Parts: sequence; structure tokens; C-alpha cells
Amino acid sequence: MPSTFSPVPDPGRPVPSSLWRDRDFRRLWTGQTASQLGEHTSLVMLPLFAVLTLNADAGQLGALRAMGQAPIMLLSLFVGAWVDRWRTRTVMVLADVGRTLAMGIAAAAGLLGWLGLPTLLAVAFAVGTLSVFFDVAYQTSLVRLVKRDQLVRGNSALEGSRSAAQIGGPALGGALVSLLSAPIAAATGALFFTLSFLSIRGIRRRESIPEHPESPPRIWRRIHEGLRFVAGNPSLRTVCLASAAFQVSFAAMMTVYLLFLPRELHLSGTAVGLALAATGPGALLGALLAARLPSRFGHGTVLVSAAALGDGVLLCVPALHGSSAVTIPALLLINFVFGTFGQLVNVTVMAVRQAVTPDGMQGRAAATITFVGMGLTPLGSLLGGFLAQEWGLRTSLLATAAGMMLSPAAMALSPLARLGRTLPARRDTTPTATDAAVPEETHRDSGAGA
Repeated sequence: MPSTFSPVPDPGRPVPSSLWRDRDFRRLWTGQTASQLGEHTSLVMLPLFAVLTLNADAGQLGALRAMGQAPIMLLSLFVGAWVDRWRTRTVMVLADVGRTLAMGIAAAAGLLGWLGLPTLLAVAFAVGTLSVFFDVAYQTSLVRLVKRDQLVRGNSALEGSRSAAQIGGPALGGALVSLLSAPIAAATGALFFTLSFLSIRGIRRRESIPEHPESPPRIWRRIHEGLRFVAGNPSLRTVCLASAAFQVSFAAMMTVYLLFLPRELHLSGTAVGLALAATGPGALLGALLAARLPSRFGHGTVLVSAAALGDGVLLCVPALHGSSAVTIPALLLINFVFGTFGQLVNVTVMAVRQAVTPDGMQGRAAATITFVGMGLTPLGSLLGGFLAQEWGLRTSLLATAAGMMLSPAAMALSPLARLGRTLPARRDTTPTATDAAVPEETHRDSGAGA
């Protein structure tokens, strides 16, 4: 059955023309920002919890990290199919409640001396699972909350906070564990999820979901429809390939990078944290640029150029030598540039994906891209460790950074590079497994495309 979903489902509460005057969008942004901080601080808190409280060895830490990442590979496609049939506010609220309880249990058990590695593994898996639900839901929620011409600005705000949290969250998590005990730091992480719950629960605009047949297709068929739709759309197919190339190479590069800074450049932990934190301000600048540059120069031109510049600047890191007085400013500049152009790519890709995807397919498209792009990151981390042992830190860092350039190359050779100043038109119906395989015509704005 075709979807009858309208982007503004409640005529009694129209969407304000100015995005930041919209209280419901502000609540979504606040909740999403708090959620991302909680999610990314927990990525550092839980491993440090294991080291400081349980004296975990390297193998146990690897298992803990893999347990937190496993839900991306195992559940993303299922979550996308489910979210398309639910109200996204409900999904996000329940995910926040669950993560608050999980982090609270870890904190309480740690304070009482009852926490063991099995419990910590269960907490990591629970937080990772619920984060998959939240992340797919908030990406789908924006499409149902704001006007079409507000998508780029909305994504700019949401992706700006997400990227800042990805960089600042681990630094904040490490600082909290250093200043407080590990259990108290875990309790602080639970507060971020509580703030997210309170903010998103306050959204008042009524949300409608796309209509579906009375006898909905089985979950595997819905997943298959999502896969077929993404694979059949030239732009989304390229996003998947470019994302996979970037994420695997970036995971490998970061494994080497975190060894290279203290061992080759002899930087202190504080200096390493400062260098990583420079990506945060860059991400904020990139989010601001994403609200203007694609409509001026063309989405394809911005995507390819920003990806090439952002990924390419990391090739400078293996060339660094000398004292910290030289290397720290250089790392700050490199990470700032990487954050700026990386965020510009993130926001622009999100807008393209939302523009070409029908309303009833938003969750499955987001989950499919997440599954393809992020599912292999654990293998990338293992590859980085292997290369560091076999080739040495400097050579393996250069090789993994060069691998990241496969992402802009994939975009440059695809129809994605020819997207113009105006986003492609979105079909208003939810495709079936049959018609999802038919590629949509890529819109080109003459004079603006790459």
C-alpha cells in the first residue's frame, strides 16, 4: 500500500519557518546531543572500568570492545525494518531508559564490589544495542519532524553535535574516570541518557508513521527490500561503498594512530587528548559550512572535494618528527582540518540519503548504510594492530591513511559526484522489493555538478 505520510502530520502545530524557533526540533537536538555524549563517553568509561576495577588484560579488553560493536553488525538491518513501523520518539525514549539502567547497574555494582567481567560485557552489549536503535531512530525522526527545505540545516545541527561527541566524548569519559572513580564516572554517563530521555519526551508535535498493509511482510522481506533499494540507487550504493572503505581504513588507522602518538612522537596522555579534541571545533565549523556550500557549489562537488581534503590531510601525520613544541600544533591543525571536512561530508551525505529515500524506507536505508559502512570496523581495528606489528608504526600509519583515500575515489567515479545544487526528488511511495531495484535518475544541476 502506498504511504500517505506527510512530513508535517499535525496541521494544528505547523513547523516554524526558522528551525531554531521550533521547540520540538530544539528538544530533538538537545536529546540527541546528550545521547551522543553518553554513548561516546561510555566507549572509554567501560574499558577503563574493566582496567581499573577488574584488572582486565588485553584479551578481555578486546572482547569488551567487540561486544559493544557487535550490535552494529548483528542488528542494524533488523532495527531499520522495525523503526520504519514505529514512532521514532517512542524508540528513542525507550533506548534512553534502557541505557540509563544499564550504566546505572554498572555504577552500582562497581560501588558495591559486585561487578564482574560477565556483567560488564552484558552492559556493553546492552548499551551498544540500544544505541543502534537510537541512532537509526533519530535519523528517521528528522524527516518526520521538519520541512523538506530544512533537512540540510537540521542535519547540520544534529551531525555537528554527533561528530563533536565522537571526538569530545572519549576525552570527556577519560577525564571523568581520571577525576572521579570509575563507578562514579559510569553514573555520570547515565545522566547523559537521562537528559536525553527528558528532552525527547517533551516533543509535542504529533508524529505519524507511513501506512502499511494490514498483513505486513515478514521481517526478512522488509530487510531485503531495504537492501534492494539501497543497492539499486546509484547514489546510496556509492555512499555504502565509500563509507565501508572509509570506516575500515579509519578503524585501522586509529589503532596505529593511538600507538604512534605516544611511542613515536613521545606525547603525554594529555597531549594526545588535546590533539584528538581539535577535531571537535573542526566538526562544528564543518556543520556550519554544510548548511551553505552544497547549495552554492553543488552537492557532488562538495562531497568529493571535502572527502579528498579531509582524508588526505591525515597523510601528513606519518611525516611528523621532532619535539612536542612542533608536533602538537601540527596535530591540532591536521585534526581540525580533518574534523571540518569530515563533518561537511557527513552532513551532505545525510541530506542526500534523506532526499532520495521514500518516507517508509528511511529507517531501513539508514540501517543498511550503517550496516555496510560500520559492520567491518572490528576487522579494521584488528588489521591496524597486525600491520603495526609487521610493518612498524610509521609505515602502517601511512598505509592505512592512504587506504582512506579510497572513499573520495569511489565518490568521484560515481553519479554521486554529479549531484547539483538542488537535491534529487524523493518518491512519495514506499517501494516494494521489485521496484526498489530500479535505480532512480540522478538529478543534475547544469553548471554546478562536478
